[in-house]
Amino acid sequence: QVQLVESGGGLVQAGGSLRLSCAASGRTFSNYAMGWFRQAPGKEREFVAAISWSGGSTYYTDSVKGRFTISRDNAKNTVYLQMNVLNPEDTAVYYCAAALKPGTYGSSSYTKGSWYNYWGQGTQVTVSS
Repeated sequence: QVQLVESGGGLVQAGGSLRLSCAASGRTFSNYAMGWFRQAPGKEREFVAAISWSGGSTYYTDSVKGRFTISRDNAKNTVYLQMNVLNPEDTAVYYCAAALKPGTYGSSSYTKGSWYNYWGQGTQVTVSS
């Protein structure tokens, strides 16, 4: 089992920044991908960013490219999402997800919520105008 603990959410003004953290505990595979998804009220959950622990590849949805950065600290088994230049459209509950996959995968796999095995509880991010 893998447990994901998220932190760092909160309320910020438009143009501000937040840094989300996702600490993973339990069993870890060599090809252990981590992703961030978000869901606004009345909207479907959408992909935000992902990172491959084994290969160091990163992926982003178009709306956050240049503003958000996903990174990892393998010593702490933690993944971060640095969010800069936030706007009200970024307001949502942000979820951390883990995919324990032993093989090699392409970018299309990282964007699918169904591909991930474990999910965190979510953390609220609110951006005021």
